[in-house]
Amino acid sequence: MKLNQLNTFEDACKVEGLDPEKVLPDFSSYPEKDRNSMIAHAKLVIIVRAANRLANEGKEWKPDFNNRDQYKYEIWWYKEKGSAGFRYYGCDAWHTASTVGSRLCFISRKVAEYVAKAFVKLYNEYLL
Repeated sequence: MKLNQLNTFEDACKVEGLDPEKVLPDFSSYPEKDRNSMIAHAKLVIIVRAANRLANEGKEWKPDFNNRDQYKYEIWWYKEKGSAGFRYYGCDAWHTASTVGSRLCFISRKVAEYVAKAFVKLYNEYLL
């Protein structure tokens, strides 16, 4: 599979060798108002991992937060006044010396931009 063929959570599960019917945790014990956001985050973690793998020749990519020379990309969002959700704004690279990681960062600008545009509805579920 190529990055531009990653269009659904189920596609990401296939890349990662996961069963989409069994991989998500049970969030039923959490307040109902928080469940959609939690489910969306769980799905995004898998989607981001799959997208990074596809961009890394099929090998898992993990950001090395001790490596200041390794670029890591994250998506920036904006919300228009009166808008029903966030819009993709751009992405940026950053350096860090932190040992605290992010599960939603990307191997490249191209991958970040693709995922932001392809999964904007899921990000809105997560962020709103």
